[in-house]
Amino acid sequence: MAYYKHHVFFCTNQRDAGIQCCGSAGAAWVRDYLKRRTKELGISGPGGVRINTAGCLGRCAEGPALVVYPEGVWYTYVDREDVEEILHEHLVEGRVVERLRLGDEPS
Repeated sequence: MAYYKHHVFFCTNQRDAGIQCCGSAGAAWVRDYLKRRTKELGISGPGGVRINTAGCLGRCAEGPALVVYPEGVWYTYVDREDVEEILHEHLVEGRVVERLRLGDEPS
């Protein structure tokens, strides 16, 4: 068994002004929000969910990005409702949220 059921990495990279990046899309705030929500639901920590910051994940052009392991599912999100959907559907129920999923192939 893996140490964590799900390990979520948020790109929070900040690029120079004018260049699209996850940091400019509020990724650090969203990461903090999801971290807080997993604690509130009692699913954070060993055997549960770990939320981490990552450097650039290389997908800023596709919108703010996060990746969930061990599945290797990449997501983008627009607002808190999207993140709540990822939380409840993927991290709690184990179902991939197809409408927010980024393709596996480089764009």
